Amino acid sequence: MTADPLFYEIFKEIPELFFELIGQPQKDPSIYKFSAQEIKQRGFRLDGLLSTSEAYPHEPIYFIEAQSYKDDNFYNQLVAKVILYLTQYQPPNEEWYAVVIYNTKSNEGNFPRYLNFFLPYLRCFYLDELAKTPNQSIAVGVMRLIVENKSKEKTGELARQLISQAKQELTDVTLEAKVLEFIKIVVIDKFVNLSREELEAMLNLESLRKSKVYQEGVEEGILKTKLETIPRLIKLGLSIEQIAESLELDVETVRKNAQQ
Repeated sequence: MTADPLFYEIFKEIPELFFELIGQPQKDPSIYKFSAQEIKQRGFRLDGLLSTSEAYPHEPIYFIEAQSYKDDNFYNQLVAKVILYLTQYQPPNEEWYAVVIYNTKSNEGNFPRYLNFFLPYLRCFYLDELAKTPNQSIAVGVMRLIVENKSKEKTGELARQLISQAKQELTDVTLEAKVLEFIKIVVIDKFVNLSREELEAMLNLESLRKSKVYQEGVEEGILKTKLETIPRLIKLGLSIEQIAESLELDVETVRKNAQQ
């Protein structure tokens, strides 16, 4: 099973968007840790897991899958991985849920009736359907930006809408900075040959620089987010020079942080 690694960057770096997606924005994301936990039997690996420490046994853990193609064996594998994880690690949490995020409902495969015992713990979200609802959430918008194959013009339009929405709706300036930077990273990943000038024009970054994120002095937080992003962009295949230009950093800074 494969999934876009940018999905899991969201859940790792901005778990607030995951909880917004599943309708539980009141959850405290600081008590969760994201991982791609290995299950030794049969070489299974969970695509994503949001787990807590033993200090929070009353909070559920979340198994996360992002699925962008149809696979009639998908649910068999998902159930096997969840059961093996619970058997092997025996977490103290009283509850757990399996969350599957489909880019489109048509990519959902067959659900075998013999797995009906799993249904009370399964939550499925379909981005194509959620996109049709009024007042689309930032979480849905960012995930749509990842999975949808659009032209530069359409991608830029959606990205600018999300930037504007984030600036209007997010009151936590640190969270706002993370979301805005992640939107930029998604666009960079989709169009790796964009020059800095083209990226600025596509996202209207001149307007972004005038936002409250910059005005309230969180440039340091944005720099930290950029530096943490460098190793992940390296893994996505971007060169040192491309990353430096896209993130507006000098080449030496990028090279230094790429080695960490």
